[in-house]
Amino acid sequence: MDRVLVLTGDACEDLDAMYPIYRLREAGYQVDVAAPTRKIVKLVVHDFEEGWDAYTERPGRHLPVDLAFSEVEEGDYLGLVIPGGRAPEYIRMDPDVGRITTHFFEQDLPVGLICHGTQVPAALGLLDGRTVSGFPPLEMDFVNAGATFDAGKDVVDGNVVSCTGWPDLPEWSRAFMDVLAKAGNA
Repeated sequence: MDRVLVLTGDACEDLDAMYPIYRLREAGYQVDVAAPTRKIVKLVVHDFEEGWDAYTERPGRHLPVDLAFSEVEEGDYLGLVIPGGRAPEYIRMDPDVGRITTHFFEQDLPVGLICHGTQVPAALGLLDGRTVSGFPPLEMDFVNAGATFDAGKDVVDGNVVSCTGWPDLPEWSRAFMDVLAKAGNA
């Protein structure tokens, strides 16, 4: 059974994590969740309220973690998913997240980026010459990292599939599943 790795931490957006995990499992992939430590991650729900300039945040589900970042053997996985929320803000600084994410880019393996998840490869200098989506207010960060920004629901650039956030998950999921299937048949 092909395996897919999800990198996350506390304050990950609930739908950004849960939707892909269930979709991948439904398609027959083994999904392992990795975080800074082996503990239950506390997810959050982001929504948009009338009269607010930014999104709101409320407590979400709890997500069990299979591995600490330091325990990940990246060669065991066909694909990588980095969900959004606030988790990418701090996990991108973890050296093991750098090691893992760089491996997937260097090996041209499927990488799924949702919302703020695009911050991780941006911080690692892995987006130069790429076209990516992500949370639109972060466009400048992605452009400064050398990427072209496209606020699409299913932006595919080779092995990388990205979207602006949880409202795009149906489109993103179809595109990411297609990239995974092609990689699995290679």
